[in-house]
Amino acid sequence: MAPQRFFDAHLDLAYLTELGRDMHAPLNDCRGRLLPAAVTLPSLRDGRVRACLGTIFTEAIEPGATTEAPEAAYPVGNAPAAWRAGMRQLKLYHAWRDGGVIELMPRRGSGSAAGTEPQSPLLLGILMECADPIETPDQLDEWAAGGVIAVGMAWWRGSRYAGGNGLGAGLSGAGRELATRMDQLGIVHDLSHLSQQATDDLLAHTDATVIASHSNCRALLDGEANKDWQRHLSDATIAEIGRRGGMVGLNLVRNFIKTGLNRNDPKDRPSIADTIAHVEHVCAIMGHRRGVGLGTDMDGGIKATDLPRGIDTPSDLPKLCDALRARGWSEQEVEGFAWGNWARFWGIDAG
Repeated sequence: MAPQRFFDAHLDLAYLTELGRDMHAPLNDCRGRLLPAAVTLPSLRDGRVRACLGTIFTEAIEPGATTEAPEAAYPVGNAPAAWRAGMRQLKLYHAWRDGGVIELMPRRGSGSAAGTEPQSPLLLGILMECADPIETPDQLDEWAAGGVIAVGMAWWRGSRYAGGNGLGAGLSGAGRELATRMDQLGIVHDLSHLSQQATDDLLAHTDATVIASHSNCRALLDGEANKDWQRHLSDATIAEIGRRGGMVGLNLVRNFIKTGLNRNDPKDRPSIADTIAHVEHVCAIMGHRRGVGLGTDMDGGIKATDLPRGIDTPSDLPKLCDALRARGWSEQEVEGFAWGNWARFWGIDAG
């Protein structure tokens, strides 16, 4: 029995639009980069994804460096340029809202969101992935008013606020100020791209409930022997997220599921069993099955061939649920993974 709806906590929809993808087209006619594509708005509807976190993704680049996404890039340290890059994506979400394509999700604790029936617009919460577009901590109010409900302070390269998982470093003084302002406004912290030091600094600075929107388990990915170890969650961080009543979103990017894959071979993909191992590890560390859901990132700088075998579009997500049933999960627990856990976290009607 397939769940009637899914909540995906990490989709880079505005970023993909900037890369030239027609998000209103079917997958076989969406154009742009990163083809074959896994996600467009029609494919989300076909796959019963009724709610998601849609990102504002930007990245800082050093002088002379290149990037696959110049549309989302800005020079390191240039706060006004970062603001412009982020604001373009925010305005796209506003245009979709005004056109009836999406409904914006309110901040956590500010009231129940509605409109998740099949005929309703996609319910979308805006997640800022890298906080550099926020020129000062006080300017967070402007972004919150525009619909931002969660912020991850850094991406791989880090930001003016925090070290990223690629280059290390902890929270800056401005990062501590931003964290305090986030707590005052009820903006949720996303740990997914923070360095380990920034993660530890943030958890020491605030007792707020936190999430990792699209992260898997370091223990299943060769631990600190993995050069990308800071991208994945330690058992201690998973336990702390769970202790605070937070959530971890399962990332479906293949090299975040299994190590040793040939990245140049589109057929070398992890299995669904490899994928579900991360779900069960999170649950074992937390001691329950209420703190895990989807955060697929199935469009974040990747192609459909960079997903697990058998998962090519959102319509394949029920295969993950079937695998959980085969491991003894109850229907209520499976529904929680697909929808209910994230829905409860954000205050959406989970009935």
